Amino acid sequence: MSSNSLPGPSMPRFKVSMQELRTTSESPEASLGNLTTSQSTLGAESMVTISTGTAMSTTGSTAWLHPNSLKKKKSLRGDPDRHIIFGIGKDDRDFWRNEETLEKPPIIDHYRRPLEKTDPNIARPSMYDLMHGSFRDITAIPLDDYKESGDKEKREGGAIDDKMAKFEPPEAAGRVKFGWIQGVMIRCILNILGVMLFLRVSWVAAQAGLLLGSVVILLAATVTTLTTLSMSAISTNGDVKGGGTYFMISRSLGPEFGGSIGVMFSFANAVGAAMHIVGLSETVRDLMKYNGAAIIDNGLNDVRIVGLAMCSLLMMVVFIGTAFESRTQVALLVILTISLLNYILGTFMPVTEFQQQRGITGYSFETFSENLMPAWRGHDFFSIFGIFFPAATGIMAGANISGDLKNPSKAIPKGTLGAIAITTGIYLMALWMTGVTSVRDASGVTAAMLAAANDTSIYSEKLNCLANYTCEFGLMNFYQVMEVESIWGPMVTAGIFAATLSSALASLVSAPKIFQAVCKDRLFPYIKVFGKGYGREEEPRRAYALVFVITMLVILIGDLNVIAPIISNFFLAAYALINYACFDASFSRSPGFRPTFKYYNKWVSLLGAAICVTIMFIISWWTALITFCFFAMLFVYIQRRKPDANWGSSTQANSYRNALMSVLKLTNTEEHVKNYRPQLLVLTGSPADRAALVDFASNITKGNSLLICGH
Repeated sequence: MSSNSLPGPSMPRFKVSMQELRTTSESPEASLGNLTTSQSTLGAESMVTISTGTAMSTTGSTAWLHPNSLKKKKSLRGDPDRHIIFGIGKDDRDFWRNEETLEKPPIIDHYRRPLEKTDPNIARPSMYDLMHGSFRDITAIPLDDYKESGDKEKREGGAIDDKMAKFEPPEAAGRVKFGWIQGVMIRCILNILGVMLFLRVSWVAAQAGLLLGSVVILLAATVTTLTTLSMSAISTNGDVKGGGTYFMISRSLGPEFGGSIGVMFSFANAVGAAMHIVGLSETVRDLMKYNGAAIIDNGLNDVRIVGLAMCSLLMMVVFIGTAFESRTQVALLVILTISLLNYILGTFMPVTEFQQQRGITGYSFETFSENLMPAWRGHDFFSIFGIFFPAATGIMAGANISGDLKNPSKAIPKGTLGAIAITTGIYLMALWMTGVTSVRDASGVTAAMLAAANDTSIYSEKLNCLANYTCEFGLMNFYQVMEVESIWGPMVTAGIFAATLSSALASLVSAPKIFQAVCKDRLFPYIKVFGKGYGREEEPRRAYALVFVITMLVILIGDLNVIAPIISNFFLAAYALINYACFDASFSRSPGFRPTFKYYNKWVSLLGAAICVTIMFIISWWTALITFCFFAMLFVYIQRRKPDANWGSSTQANSYRNALMSVLKLTNTEEHVKNYRPQLLVLTGSPADRAALVDFASNITKGNSLLICGH
């Protein structure tokens, strides 16, 4: 309370100690005459001044009381456990209840023994108790009496009294938590090394050549690395809960961006699972075709039937639980590693006649020179990139299960960057090994076969394929090059199964968990039923069923080269938003954005976002437009729905920063009569108590000028 608010000289003052006001031996007939002036302090007790002022407040260690509180026959008695506020009259209690201009002093009982070591089971007062207190008599229980009361008594044997048992926190359910190797790096490696490694890398080498093929792989690695840096900055800025990508974007950019990309990313993972299953189905079809077997026609129908069966089998594994799925991933990684070693060693073995028929030449400088430059056939650089890019999109496999990690802020950066480095090296190795050891086109006829034939015309039809590009074998036409070139072909087939199954499993787990997080935030109506979790690990079984249906529908497409570009757009859109989220949070200079991961830059994040958007439109401008239109529809819907979500996003930080910069700019702007606007400061006190004055001022400003109510 300021000095000009204190009672004036004409007002009588009475100064007493707190001890005198609390003397229990005083009779109820206490009056002003009983109060004596005191100039001393009693230990730690505060001095109290009583005047005929109109209110009560505190200044330092002095309190001002209304004289009505000191009327004759009005009890001032109070034991040490009763607050002096009980001496205020009814009118003053109404005054304090409104709290128009003065702050109410906190209850002194809360601070009587600040240094005394008390029972930790005693609850501290709430902020409401400290600020508002109560006008009822407060009966304080001494600490010794409290301990003897039995409310929270620990008896022999460690049992706790039933009176306070309900306040005991429930025991935390044991939940499986993973470290950065098993939870992030292994999961990312298996998700990245999917169907493209064994079935499309050799085809990329044939189309783009060794040089541009390497650029395709490195460009994909650049996009994922920039995104990982931004993702690491966001994930180390605070607690990353379940939902991974969705959680990071929504808590950084707000519910509009987060909800939109959460739905899209869930759908992208479901389609990604379908892509890997279709790749596996193509391998099974080729094996049946090689052995003279067929389900229907050795075509798309066989791929669809095998894919639907595989998807059903994988969903059974997923429904068992995350822990079993994680153990399955480790076994698949072992198989994948053995199959890669099997292929690498096979490239150094002597070339057999069977391999020559399939276009295998062994390490040859002539083959290297022929395959060094591109040979586009119905594709260009960015269409090849669009088909290959899903092979690099497994970087979110660890972040998508962030709720199951022991320490997400450390595990996500370390595990994801390590997985990108390892998988990029593996893709480059596979590209160069296949490009140096196999030709683009092979007729299936070797020089030994021509020399042994009496009439070479019988091979003329096959040999003509080299001119019209209709050969059956070679990098451009035969997707099983790595299997043929290995020491033992079935081992590479097992590796294809391991790579595709692991990637499909990771996608089938990630998509429902992301969608479950979206449903739990209730950003969209009618979908909260999919947010329900089951078991101690909160498994989203209903979301599993929904993703299973979506995956089965996409499998019916049956063509890997058609499904891959669809996924690329959705993943690139998600990566662009992650990069932009990091840039926006850093650019807004919000004090709440302080990531422990230091190896990022806001301009690098903006560059990553620009690269992702640019590649989206170069790959397929109409697909990119459809993606952005779908995103805009979700964004506008959430914005108009205005969900009850306040996550401290960078959008709020930018709003404050822009408003502050605009106000500061006004101070340097010279006013002109044409732009005059009245700016009113109305001393209303509580605006609700002087509504007429506020209405009068509002009629002057008409909502177009500044109106400040002084309270």
